[in-house]
Amino acid sequence: MPATADDPTDATALLRRALHEVSTVIVGQQAMVERTLVTLIAGGHCLIEGVPGVAKTLAVSTLASVVGGTFNRIQFTPDLVPSDIVGTRIYHPSTEKFDTELGPVFANFVLADEINRAPAKVQSALLEVMAEKQVSLGGTTHPLPAPFIVIATQNPVESEGVYPLPEAQRDRFLMKILVTHPRAHEEFEILRRMSTETPRPGRVLDLDTLTRLQKQAQAVRVDQLVADYIVRLVMATRDPASYGLAPLARVIDVGASPRATLGLVAAARALALIRGRAYVLPDDIRALAHDVIAHRLILTFDALADGITTTHILDQVLAAVPPPRVIWDDTTDSAAPAGR
Repeated sequence: MPATADDPTDATALLRRALHEVSTVIVGQQAMVERTLVTLIAGGHCLIEGVPGVAKTLAVSTLASVVGGTFNRIQFTPDLVPSDIVGTRIYHPSTEKFDTELGPVFANFVLADEINRAPAKVQSALLEVMAEKQVSLGGTTHPLPAPFIVIATQNPVESEGVYPLPEAQRDRFLMKILVTHPRAHEEFEILRRMSTETPRPGRVLDLDTLTRLQKQAQAVRVDQLVADYIVRLVMATRDPASYGLAPLARVIDVGASPRATLGLVAAARALALIRGRAYVLPDDIRALAHDVIAHRLILTFDALADGITTTHILDQVLAAVPPPRVIWDDTTDSAAPAGR
């Protein structure tokens, strides 16, 4: 039976068990799996980008099996229309009535596979679902099941039949996770495992427990100096000159939106809970900054022409904006940031 969570220690044990079960199927890619779980606990949506064959789809379906709940995979293609994903009303002549057929977005886990192959109308329909968590058909509003998470994948190496995600839609994703090829020893382990019977993960959580974990993450403490550090990181992308990064003004067209600030807080709280803490450290922010901020930056044409990436920009921002120092209090077994 799935376990329950009542305190931070139990919550951390459950989340680590969930990660372990996923790792019985997914070899390597620990960062992708952990970040996906962070997104789930933070109540957001994530975008996974990687070349074909790096276990993007398998990781999502495995996590859904471990957590419990319903799972639907939508293969996005250029001929999709919005009703293919949200549903439609169908007229039945025998009854002379319209029946509502709900689409595949009505699930706890929705995998939008190759989302950049869908045309603009379908992407907009998915955007509305992600934001509102409901669908209106024929004047009736149908709420989506809770919890609800969209995990989208895209292939960065193809350009034919591809509709790049607009900035507004990218901003709706809490994280963008970049996935690379496995290393040699991981490739060997993949070969060994998949040459025999495919491993099956065990179920660790259920939807009620997941909801409690999400509420526990919201209660994780964020010190005022850590919150100030988050704001300074985001503001450095909007006004680089004020933070000693004047050269970045030439390459950043639009800085990170306020969703980056809120997203960093929510994601850091979830990561702290996974790592066994009831408080957020600056290291949590630094670990998640690329995943939460990078895809929200819009670069200038000069930056694109020079091959400058958002990863390079975030590296400079993290190096220039100092985090608060952490002072350990041995009497309370906790830590608090102090000073700058």
